[in-house]
Amino acid sequence: MSAYRVPRGPNTLRAYLAQRYHSWLTWRRWARLRELGLKLGKNVNLPDSVWIDTSHCHLISIGDHCGFGEGVSILAHDALANEFMDATRVGRVTIHESCHIGMRAVILPGVEIGPRAIIGAGSVVTKSVPENTVAAGNPAHIICSLDDYLARLRARIARSPRFDWESSDLRRMSPAQREWMALVLRDTEGFIVGGASARAEGRAEQEVTG
Repeated sequence: MSAYRVPRGPNTLRAYLAQRYHSWLTWRRWARLRELGLKLGKNVNLPDSVWIDTSHCHLISIGDHCGFGEGVSILAHDALANEFMDATRVGRVTIHESCHIGMRAVILPGVEIGPRAIIGAGSVVTKSVPENTVAAGNPAHIICSLDDYLARLRARIARSPRFDWESSDLRRMSPAQREWMALVLRDTEGFIVGGASARAEGRAEQEVTG
């Protein structure tokens, strides 16, 4: 849980109270999922929009330090043929530590995602993914090893514009700073650096499980 400083002024106080209420709702949701049997590790970024198969939470396990994009779906059952076969397929879903799942990815029953795996946005994971790999697509397939992916990413970061996380927070940026960033990125892409360190040090307000 991040440390909060109560702001001054009625408008900022309202925003602070709204944020605290949203945090309480988020923490209550995590507690309810655990009550239903979800095994949920520590320091997991699990947005409210991540859909968890609540009817079969006891079959789902998420390890420490995982991150999920908005709109990810995790299913532990498949009832598509139930009307015709009078049978619903169920399977365990195990997401090991330090996995990162891109926005709107779908993880199907019976899948195991190994430690330090990355799943690309919009992927449909129908089969297990080994550790230290990057997978994407529909159905998801292995693209490269994590080491290869990180090596290419480091090279791109070295030759691209970089922005400090603290000064790139939208709540702190002035209109002139936002316009300057857009101008810098007119013909290229860049990277915001320092966000993971800020979260690890408790300086970021991103909600993660405890």
